[in-house]
Amino acid sequence: MFLPSNVLEMKISLVIHGPEVIDSGEAKKVLEKLSCAGKVEARLGGAMGKIAVLDAGLENLIDISRHQKPSACIESLFETSDLVCLLNRGKTIETGKAFGEMVAARLREPERKPLIQIESPENADGKLIPLNKKAGEYLENLSKILGLPAESPLPLRKPVLQNSVFVEKCLATGKIQVIRKLSGVFPGEKILVNGIVIGNALFSEVSVVSENGFIVAIEGGEIKEHGLEKLHNYENRDPVDLTKAWVKSGNLRRSNFFPLQAQKQRACGRDSGFSSRPGAGKVVLIDHAAEYTFELAADAELAVTVGDDTTAIAGDILFRLGIPILGITDGDCDRLACWTEIFPGSVVLRLTAGNDDILGKKLKQELLGGENSADLKDICAFKEDVIKLAEPLIEAIFEY
Repeated sequence: MFLPSNVLEMKISLVIHGPEVIDSGEAKKVLEKLSCAGKVEARLGGAMGKIAVLDAGLENLIDISRHQKPSACIESLFETSDLVCLLNRGKTIETGKAFGEMVAARLREPERKPLIQIESPENADGKLIPLNKKAGEYLENLSKILGLPAESPLPLRKPVLQNSVFVEKCLATGKIQVIRKLSGVFPGEKILVNGIVIGNALFSEVSVVSENGFIVAIEGGEIKEHGLEKLHNYENRDPVDLTKAWVKSGNLRRSNFFPLQAQKQRACGRDSGFSSRPGAGKVVLIDHAAEYTFELAADAELAVTVGDDTTAIAGDILFRLGIPILGITDGDCDRLACWTEIFPGSVVLRLTAGNDDILGKKLKQELLGGENSADLKDICAFKEDVIKLAEPLIEAIFEY
C-alpha cells in the first residue's frame, strides 16, 4: 500500500491507451495526482495517441518512442514498477471494462505486479478496476488519490474479451474458420483490420469471419471489397491471422482537439516548402501503414503517402513533425480522421479512381529501386518525376 515513508521510492507506471483520454485532459490530471504517490513513468502506444500527446504538449511527460500494444507495454513495465496502471477512456464504461479485461487476458504473467485500470476518470461513472488479485491492496489509497470509486477486488471472473475469437474447422469445406466478435460497435462505424477499412457496421453486433486466413464475411456489416484487396496485398493474396490481427471499429480519433502548429525545428532552421528544402535527403514511402508513420518517417525530408486515408492520417502526423508529403490519392477516403492538417510545401495528387495503389507500386519500383526509402540527391527532381509518372492519371493537384 502507499505509505508516507516510501512515497519517493515507489515506482508507478502508467500505460495510456488511445487519444481520447489525452484530448480530454484526463491523462495530465492523472499524472499530476499519481506524482503525489511516487515516481511515475508514463508510456503510450499507437499513432493517433502519439499525435494527441504532441497536441497536448505532453511529449516530455509521456514516452511516445515505442510502438507497443498495451499488453506488451504492461509486461515490460512489470520489470521495473511496483504498481502498473492502465489509463483508458472507452466509448462507454462497459466497452472500457471489456478492453481492460482483454488486455489482462493477454498477459503471460498477469499476477507478477499489481495492475489497476483507471477508466474514464473525469466521467461521472469513471472508476478503478482491479485487473489482477494483487491490485486489491492498492485500490483504497489509489481511490482517495484519484477521487474515483473502485470496483471490488478480485478474484477475477473469467475474462470477457472485447474481441472474442472462435476457431473451428468447417466440416463442409475443410477450411479453418476464424470468427472475431467485436464489442462496443455503433451502427455506421468503419470496421478496420490492421488499420485498413474492410467494411461498415450495420448493427451493434458485428463479427469478422475468415477462412484459411482470408476475410470472407462481416456478420452484422457489409464488406468493402477494395479494402480486402489492400488487406490481402492484391494479387499476392497474403493471408491474415485474424486471431492476432488488430481489429477495431470507429474513427482513429473520436474526440475534438486543436492541432498545434508544426513544432519540429529542422537543424538548419529552414522554412517550409519544397523550394526551400535541401536538394538531397531521405525520402520514405508510407503505403497503407499510417500507424507506423513516426517510425517510418524518422529523419526524412519528404514522405510519399499512398491512399486517401493514409495521406490524411500520415500527413496529419507529419504536420507535427515539420515534414512535407507527396500524397497519392484517388478519392476513396473513409474519413477515419476527423480533423487533419498537412505541412506547408506538401503536394497531393488526386488520380482517377482505383489508381493510387497502382501508382504507388510503380513509383516504388521505378523511382525508389523497389525499396520503401531512399537517400536522393535531388528531392525536387524526384517530385517532378512522380508527377510525370502519374500524369496520365491525374485529375487534380493540390499544393499546400
